[in-house]
Amino acid sequence: MSQKTMWMVRAGEQAKLFKEFKSKKIIAIGWNELGDLSKFKDYNELKIKVRQIYPGKEGNVSITSGQLSRFKSDFKKGDGIITYDPQNRIYLVGEITGDYEWNKEECEYFNIRKVKWLNEVSRDKLSITTKNTLGAISTLFEVGEDAEKEIMGLTSNDKQESAIAEENKSDDGLGVLKEDIKNQAREFIKDKVSNLSWEDAQRLVAGILRGMGYKTKVSPPGSDRGKDVVASKDSLGLEGTRIVVEVKHRNGQMGSKEIRSFLAILRNGEKGVYVSTGGFSKDAKYEGERANIPITMLDLDDLVDLVIQYYDEFDTETRLLIPLTKLYWPE
Repeated sequence: MSQKTMWMVRAGEQAKLFKEFKSKKIIAIGWNELGDLSKFKDYNELKIKVRQIYPGKEGNVSITSGQLSRFKSDFKKGDGIITYDPQNRIYLVGEITGDYEWNKEECEYFNIRKVKWLNEVSRDKLSITTKNTLGAISTLFEVGEDAEKEIMGLTSNDKQESAIAEENKSDDGLGVLKEDIKNQAREFIKDKVSNLSWEDAQRLVAGILRGMGYKTKVSPPGSDRGKDVVASKDSLGLEGTRIVVEVKHRNGQMGSKEIRSFLAILRNGEKGVYVSTGGFSKDAKYEGERANIPITMLDLDDLVDLVIQYYDEFDTETRLLIPLTKLYWPE
């Protein structure tokens, strides 16, 4: 990596090592049980050891191994470095001056690099875009060219600081960021729904209907003749319209043939809901639109819309299928 890069390295949990980083002119990361990282000849050998000492999900093993490998091999003398003090909302900005060291004397994290601190930048002076970039939760990561330019510019350019302040006042960037996070969250929820088993997808649909105020009956495994879930306003199905639901949780669109077969089991006074996480063909949609018995066709996006809309009304069983956390956002 010949080109200079700026890196973020966090100073431990809640920045507990920030003062040591600053006073001793170092950055450091943990995972001390691995010993001296220079003894590992490559990333794969390091990853094997990480898996042995810190067993867990393969994704976490890969992330940890990648961070350690970057700290040891990708960080270069002259690269930019930044760390954060959340208590005072200050970013410490500097450059790397030393090679990788295994050092037990400096602080409680033994993987060390010497640095030279050059400046401090208040978080309040940064644009919303750069705040978002620096908000990544990883122990260390590459900051990126745009954020680096802004950070370095703020150390010497009052005009840039003024322009960023105006941008933050407008809240336009905050609105864009909010929409971006909402879209990301929605895609993650879609991933969760997609990864459900067929039985759990059926239970999720029933849970959504219960959240909407219906009583539900879920068909046991086996032949259900197209009636995976039956819902009504009362437990006996005597009040109001009865809803019959077919759930197809698989890749690939449903065609007109499947819709016609479903319509054939519906009776007068019933309404149909056909759920296909793989979507519907154009002919299938046409078949549903011209049907004499009312039928609602839900694809994966529609299902996620309903999960988000009625999640607060879900019972415990349904929430366990798709565990979600509520996030609060400044108006």
